[in-house]
Amino acid sequence: MIPRIPRIAIAIGLWALLLALNADAAPMGRDEARHLLNRTCFGAPQRELVEFARLSREQAIDRLLSSRSAVPIQAPPVLEFVSPAGLKSVSDEERKALIREEFRKGLAARAWWLQEMISAPTPADALRERMTLFWHNHFVSSQQKVKSAQLMLQQNLLLRRHALGNFPDILHALSKDPAMIVYLDSASNRKGSPNENFAREVMELFTLGEGHYSEQDIKEAARAFTGWSLERESGRFLWRVQAHDQGVKHVLGAAGDFDGDAVLDILLRQPATAEFIVDKLWREFVSPEPDVKESRRIAAIFRSSGYDIKTALRELLVSPAFWAKENRATLVKSPADLVVGTLRTLEIRVPDALPFAFTMRSLGQDLFAPPNVKGWPGGEAWINSQTLLARKQFVERLLQIEYLGKEMAGVEAAGIPDQRTPMQADRRPRQLREEFGKGAAAAEGDTRMRMLQALAEIRFDSNKWLSQFPDRQALSAALLPIASRSAPLDEFQGLALLRVLLLDPGYQLK
Repeated sequence: MIPRIPRIAIAIGLWALLLALNADAAPMGRDEARHLLNRTCFGAPQRELVEFARLSREQAIDRLLSSRSAVPIQAPPVLEFVSPAGLKSVSDEERKALIREEFRKGLAARAWWLQEMISAPTPADALRERMTLFWHNHFVSSQQKVKSAQLMLQQNLLLRRHALGNFPDILHALSKDPAMIVYLDSASNRKGSPNENFAREVMELFTLGEGHYSEQDIKEAARAFTGWSLERESGRFLWRVQAHDQGVKHVLGAAGDFDGDAVLDILLRQPATAEFIVDKLWREFVSPEPDVKESRRIAAIFRSSGYDIKTALRELLVSPAFWAKENRATLVKSPADLVVGTLRTLEIRVPDALPFAFTMRSLGQDLFAPPNVKGWPGGEAWINSQTLLARKQFVERLLQIEYLGKEMAGVEAAGIPDQRTPMQADRRPRQLREEFGKGAAAAEGDTRMRMLQALAEIRFDSNKWLSQFPDRQALSAALLPIASRSAPLDEFQGLALLRVLLLDPGYQLK
């Protein structure tokens, strides 16, 4: 006979269940909203912070992952493709001119991408930009070797389209991407003389990770990738069937007359691939060292979803590890986090992001130019004596923008002609140029003029921005993931207080 359960016990049980179900539906509050948006969106303006604070964790994460469109806010710059091979058949002067032009095109591409990051209209759009940067540092290519800004820009658009999509799609597409073909020497990989560069990197850095393949696997896979090449005149991918090795290959225990796509599918069937990607996402969003058990759980879900990137991200962001207090302030801000995050958080108006492309370079993250095939190492490697000083200078100069902008705006509004000589005109913003453009002195003609114009058009109204915070504690909580380590904050107010908080060691963390 089954004992009868008292009604009061049933009522208590149902009440406890309802409380448990509603726990995740409770509003996050500002602290958790700031944590989520700092980790996923390069920071956020206060209106977005307030909006997300009203949402539960799951509601906020669903909104972050709601992005459907990968269309850029601004049309990307139109860059003409010039075959790097053509440099060999021109004079020294023509070669120097072409190199200078590619440098200018590269600056245009960098400024455009930074503008996309800064101007992202919603957190979902900002997350797509962060994931585009994540994949740029995963499927590494660099303009320094590719020597074509147009190919690098096309690769960026490809990354953006697939940033929150399906990992097999992005893997197959990037493997045939023209910039990748050049960067990893795939065009020289042909039957009878295989080049192993791409085969090695696709296993070590793009899918399996070290220790999950043999040297023989690399040699055999390289044979499968023979024939993947580039049309020199157009820069488009070209399948050269006559250069493909059609013999049987043995890769990771499978045998057959594999082509490159078949080998990629073999790599995707290995559990190590999902584990490698999730571990990397964990280091990007959660903490420097993955929790092996939890990471493997998420990897299994990721793999069973057909490698749906949003599924992996959602599992990471809803995990207790992401929200754990011990994992707060454990990640060092990248230059993109610092530069883009500061501009977005302070709601600084930036019509042209070109100056900040130079800032990013001085801080160690030159977009479209990772240091090597492994990309930027991240973490504590972002900080050294040189970059720490550059980070401080960035904040100092950024707070001076307000005065330069007001001066320029006043002159323009009054219709006063600028009677200063070029030397006098240069003297006023010299310190700003030194910080925002270490390489600006080498820029010539239109690029130099664009740089100066861009600096003059940046706007920041500190009084308006600071008026959003009722007290020092609210301001500190909006900027720092941990308590301030600076002098007592009650000694400062206004712009001086903002400066102290931005220079606090905790501001370098997220």
